[in-house]
Amino acid sequence: MRIKLYLITFSVSFLTASIGGNFTVLDDWYYSLIQPSWKPDDLVFPIAWTIIFTLCAISGGMLLSSASTRSLKLKVTACFLLNAFLNVWWSYLYFFIKRPDVALLEVVFLWGSIIVLISFSRTINKVASILLIPYLAWVTLASFLNYETAQLNGYL
Repeated sequence: MRIKLYLITFSVSFLTASIGGNFTVLDDWYYSLIQPSWKPDDLVFPIAWTIIFTLCAISGGMLLSSASTRSLKLKVTACFLLNAFLNVWWSYLYFFIKRPDVALLEVVFLWGSIIVLISFSRTINKVASILLIPYLAWVTLASFLNYETAQLNGYL
């Protein structure tokens, strides 16, 4: 049963990454944006996201394995699915419809969903919640990058 849970969490995690990645088009519009001087190189992003989605999948598997009731498992699933939706939605807003200003508003909800996920996870499995901290750190950095880019390019 445990292997099945991890197969599911890895599948959902990387499906989320794939959908979000399909919206993340680095086209002429993206390269025309004025970026902050401290922005990481574009090659860092897929590496960071691969690590983050792997940690999320492991965390999800640990949480589902540790959840003592069906109700708790459903709450864990709902938290992760809401977060996955918000993650993909940010990529859609920023890259696909080219609205860094709207994406900046949405990232507040994405960031909040990670806080909720970490806090809720902590009550079930501390290690699983700790695995989500790099995700929070990366989205925090991405939020500042989103803000600076939107500001530098007249979206704010």
